[in-house]
Amino acid sequence: MFLAANWKEYEVIDASAGEKLERWGDFILLRPDPQVIWTTPKHASAWRKLNAHYHRSSKGGGEWEFFDLPKQWQIHYDLKALDANACRLTFNLKPFSFKHTGLFPEQAVNWEWCAGKIRTALQKNPNRQIRVLNLFAYTGGATCACAKAGAHVTHVDASKGMVQWAKENAKDSGIEESSTRWLVDDCLKFVEREIRRGNHYDAIIMDPPSYGRGPKGETWKIEDQIYDLISRCREILSEDAIFFLLNSYTTGLQPAVLTYLLSSILVPHLGGKVSADEVGLPVSETSLILPAGAAGRWEK
Repeated sequence: MFLAANWKEYEVIDASAGEKLERWGDFILLRPDPQVIWTTPKHASAWRKLNAHYHRSSKGGGEWEFFDLPKQWQIHYDLKALDANACRLTFNLKPFSFKHTGLFPEQAVNWEWCAGKIRTALQKNPNRQIRVLNLFAYTGGATCACAKAGAHVTHVDASKGMVQWAKENAKDSGIEESSTRWLVDDCLKFVEREIRRGNHYDAIIMDPPSYGRGPKGETWKIEDQIYDLISRCREILSEDAIFFLLNSYTTGLQPAVLTYLLSSILVPHLGGKVSADEVGLPVSETSLILPAGAAGRWEK
C-alpha cells in the first residue's frame, strides 16, 4: 500500500459507523467516509470534542454543523524527499461543499514520490528543465510539491475557484510565480491542443473525478474517457520522460485496472515499469489503515 504516514499536522484519529474522525491542525472534524463500513467502540476523547461535523443527507449531499471552527485556517506538510530547508508546503483549508476541506491528505504519499523523482533527475542533470503537467489539479498539492522539487508545473483545472485556491497555496508555500502556469480549462481539450502545438512534458499527473463538467459544460465520465485521455497524454510525454501518475477514487478503477491501463498505453512506446496499489492513511486509535483510493505509477 502507498501509505501517507509522514503527516504531523493531520491525522485520522479514529473511524467508525460510516465516519472518520480527523485532526486538521488544531481542529477536530468528523466527516462521512463510504469505506468505513464497520461499527467499532468510540473510545477516543476527540469524538466528544468536535469543531465541525458534516452530516450526510439521505436524499444526497449534506451540510456542515459548526461548533468552533474558523472560516479558514492553515496546515503544513514537510516533504521528506527534499532538503529540510526547502520542503515546507502550506495549505489553506476551509469547509465547503460536499464534506471537503480543500485538501486530500492521503495524496502526500504521491507528492513525496513525484518530488523524489524530480530531485533524482535534477541530481543527474542540474541544468535540465523538467516540465510537469498536472491535470484535474484541484487546489495544487502535487503542483506545490513538484515546484518545490525544482520543476516547472502547468496546473490545469476546470474550476476557476480551485485554480485561485491553488495559487494561494503556492504563494503561501513560498513558490516562485515563474515556476508555475495556471490554467482554467477542460483537461482533455487542453491536451489535444498541446498535441497540435507540439508541446511535451517530462511528467504528467492526473487525478480525474468519477464524473464532472468542464468550464463550458463539457461532460466527463471517467470509465468512458480515461483510456483516451491517457492515450492522448502519451503523445505529449517527452522521450526522456520521468514519470506518469494516475490517481483514482472510482470504485471500478482498482490497482489492477490502473496497472493494465498504464502498462498497455505507456510501456510499449516508452518502456519503463508500472506499479499500482491502494492509497491509505494510518488510523491512530487502532493502528490500522483507512483505504483512500488507488494510484498507478509509471516510471522510466
